[in-house]
Amino acid sequence: MAGALRGVVALDGPSGTGKTTVARTLAATLGAEYLDTGAMYRVLTLAVLRAGIDPEDAEAVASLARRTEVGVGTSPHTPTASLDGADVGERIRTEEVNGAVSAVSAVPEVRGLLVAHQRRIIAEAVATTGGIVVDGRDIGTVVAPEAPLKVFLTASADVRARRRSAQDSAAGRASTPSDAKASVERRDQLDSTRATSPLRPAEDAVSLDTSELTVEQVIEALRALADRHGILTHASGGIAETRR
Repeated sequence: MAGALRGVVALDGPSGTGKTTVARTLAATLGAEYLDTGAMYRVLTLAVLRAGIDPEDAEAVASLARRTEVGVGTSPHTPTASLDGADVGERIRTEEVNGAVSAVSAVPEVRGLLVAHQRRIIAEAVATTGGIVVDGRDIGTVVAPEAPLKVFLTASADVRARRRSAQDSAAGRASTPSDAKASVERRDQLDSTRATSPLRPAEDAVSLDTSELTVEQVIEALRALADRHGILTHASGGIAETRR
């Protein structure tokens, strides 16, 4: 039996490491909710682009963020993303958004607003469902530093580029491995060097290289880590027990 999650699993790492796929699958497997924080920044980035605002104009971006409703669903089976109440789940995955999201997410006020929103979602999920798997780039360091399990996923640039290219192609978006590699490396540089909440592992995070692992192997490794950290419940004789 997989067990049920009781608490927060924080999954961080750069683009292409499989965070979104494994976070959703892990949450579904463990009867937990799921939060894709990156989708929130993408929703706001789409709003910035639609408004014709320069993503580098921090003041204008922050002003727009204050009056924009960013919504995300927490079901791992049917995750959703909305902008002012309208579904934008497909539109936030375009290359145009990919190219602008790092600049938008680097704005300190944007991060402050969305981190506060993310913490509210996490608290509500823990209170109602019992557990949530959260993926992003600053979950273990900023959003949920008290999470009992923090994992930093890694993979080689070439592997991440192939994954991103395959993902784009499957979604009908034109992409080549070389273009994808340039994109992920650019995103890495921007995310790891920004002044506010840079991409980096938490001091107590477990590092997991997914380069040579299947999704199933990553899920099993994460489930084992959750069990080891005492945040899985296991039914025994009809009574839920927490392994410590």
